[in-house]
Amino acid sequence: MAQAQTVAPPPPAEERPAGNPWLTLLAVCLGVIMVMLDGTVMGVAAPVMQAKLGATMADMQWVTNGYLLALAVFLITAGKLGDLFGHKRVFLVGVGGFALSSLAIGLSGSVTMLIVFRVLQGLFGALLQPAALALLRGAFPGPKLNQAMGAWGAIIGLSSAAGPIVGGLLVENVSWQSVFFINVPVGVIALVMGLLIIKEKRIETLAKVDWLGVLLLSGMMFSLVWTIIKAPAWGWGSATTLGWTAAFVILAAAFIWWQSKAKQPLVPLSLFKNRSVSIGTVLMMMVAFAMFGAMFFLGFFFQGVHGLSPLDAGLRMLPMSAGMIVASPLAALAIGKLGAKYTMAAGLLITALSMFLMSQLTVDATFFETGLPFLLLAFGLSPVFVGATEIIVGNAPMELSGAAGGVQQSAMQVGGALGTAILGAVMAGVISNKLPGYLGPAAQAMKPEELAGLEKAAAFGGLPPQVTQSLPEQAVKILTDAVHNAFMDGMHIAFTVSTGVAILTAVLALFVKSGRKTEGAPVHVG
Repeated sequence: MAQAQTVAPPPPAEERPAGNPWLTLLAVCLGVIMVMLDGTVMGVAAPVMQAKLGATMADMQWVTNGYLLALAVFLITAGKLGDLFGHKRVFLVGVGGFALSSLAIGLSGSVTMLIVFRVLQGLFGALLQPAALALLRGAFPGPKLNQAMGAWGAIIGLSSAAGPIVGGLLVENVSWQSVFFINVPVGVIALVMGLLIIKEKRIETLAKVDWLGVLLLSGMMFSLVWTIIKAPAWGWGSATTLGWTAAFVILAAAFIWWQSKAKQPLVPLSLFKNRSVSIGTVLMMMVAFAMFGAMFFLGFFFQGVHGLSPLDAGLRMLPMSAGMIVASPLAALAIGKLGAKYTMAAGLLITALSMFLMSQLTVDATFFETGLPFLLLAFGLSPVFVGATEIIVGNAPMELSGAAGGVQQSAMQVGGALGTAILGAVMAGVISNKLPGYLGPAAQAMKPEELAGLEKAAAFGGLPPQVTQSLPEQAVKILTDAVHNAFMDGMHIAFTVSTGVAILTAVLALFVKSGRKTEGAPVHVG
């Protein structure tokens, strides 16, 4: 045992960096910046997109969920494609495809095409991210990789912080399409730099892609999220809902069975023999559920209920993304001193406090009242994201550390998609239940289809212009107050659920153990 611990795997090929390390970092970060900007500007652009395209709440959920699901399903596969064809090639395909799909989103004239191109964007984003990490690992061998990861985190934090402001400026002064068009020149620069700068060592071990596993996982997750989104309209006990639920169960069972039989499975089930890996995966899903699910509604709150411009809405979100720049290195320091599980548990309790404060927001909340929970959220989530590698990858067998990293990233995307879908369904139910009461006698005078239309408008926090223009001022005030109050009730319930999920996740974090020291372990590449 002692002898095995003292013998390190020979790393002769990794002692020589591939290409200029810092130029490689710059080229890779340019590609990843596209993805980060795209994720952070959506909260600002979504209300304007919904109004311009006449989208429903379910449509807007799929604009988000289609992207997240494509990422979740394809991340692990993308890493294996990098092994087959080379990570530089896969990275460049991801950058080019992400830029082109962004262009297509901006040119799309319907919600259906928007969702289709968002799914494509998610697929190319999945190609880009694990390949980027693999290229950094090749460029920064040994201890130098930690320096690269520090710079990587700072650049991602800065791009996340800039996203809401850039998005607000573009939406307010140009159009919602411009937040996607901006990816095109960034993509072109990243492609040129990637072609000229990035060097890659020859891949020695090829892998096969478990295409049946990809198909089963895709079908399983689509069935689950589709059921959650559509069940409020179908009825939770309807034959259609039960049929889609049965499809999910069958596909999930088939996926698990196939993964136990496949020679090179998409998700090696042996990973989950370790209790900490299993709990850590569930933990990541629950954190993403709470964060992405609740945050989905804030853009509509700021612009629809609060009446802010897209730029002002972006500024309201700045404390969280800017706070990440400071919180991430502090979280790494705390994990080194206290260990991952206690630091993550503390971070999750801070996250719960942030969610609770958001559940108390009022229609006329001040910048401080929204900024404080956002700042707390940055310091709550950073320990979770920083510590996840030690909890999941560090506890996985060394030969499966790459697969464990893929499971970690996929769990986050799946959790975010489920959070958006489930909390969206909860919010829709609360609005449907509360709106008639806020309307009072006016609800009795409405036709069923008029009330249903008002419920759909309430899901976005405001009234469409065609309604406000055709009614007297007093009637508009009654409807507006009712819609705002119903929206706030729904949002409060969503954040209350997220508070409970964060507390439960903090308890779960105490049941994991710190991972093995991973200085010599491979960094996740897919």
